[in-house]
Amino acid sequence: MPLTPGTLLGHYEIVAPLGAGGMGEVYRANDTQLDRQVALKVLPASLAGDEQYMARFQREAKVLASLNHPNIASIYGLEESGELRALVMELVEGQTLGERIALGALPMEQTAKLCRQMADAFEYAHDKGVVHRDLKPANVKITPAGVLKVLDFGLAKVAQETVAAGNPDTSPTLTMAATRMGVIMGTAAYMSPEQAHV
Repeated sequence: MPLTPGTLLGHYEIVAPLGAGGMGEVYRANDTQLDRQVALKVLPASLAGDEQYMARFQREAKVLASLNHPNIASIYGLEESGELRALVMELVEGQTLGERIALGALPMEQTAKLCRQMADAFEYAHDKGVVHRDLKPANVKITPAGVLKVLDFGLAKVAQETVAAGNPDTSPTLTMAATRMGVIMGTAAYMSPEQAHV
């Protein structure tokens, strides 16, 4: 069930919905302690009891926390309130790359600047051992100042996997199901050939 404006999740007050996907709903919220706007990615209560979804949600938080780059949206923390879990993230204003492309071709100079920023973001992430695996125009935003920000690392893969003691399927940093041979992860229309090949 979507959250309504005015709902409190910890000390975050929901302002408006921003979008929804397979891993939850994203809301604009007001951080009442620090008086700033943030994005809350909420894992619905219906999925909170699912170990696979919880592990993926926790993994996304840890992946984002390991990345500190001006072209990757930052994570501020995790919030739990009742059965709801949320990632507290930088609110990136502006259009998605998909929205901008729908308006028409970008000028060559702007395209070059955006491509450079995206390449910088992914070079940094890859140097940290992180592969996004769901790069598409909807997961890239362009701020009014022309800064590109990569969003949504929910399907990211960590190259140097670390498995916690115990059951590897419930590892807090990576679930084996998320990278198991033959399991397709990502958005089909934007998948690289090596990802789509099973």
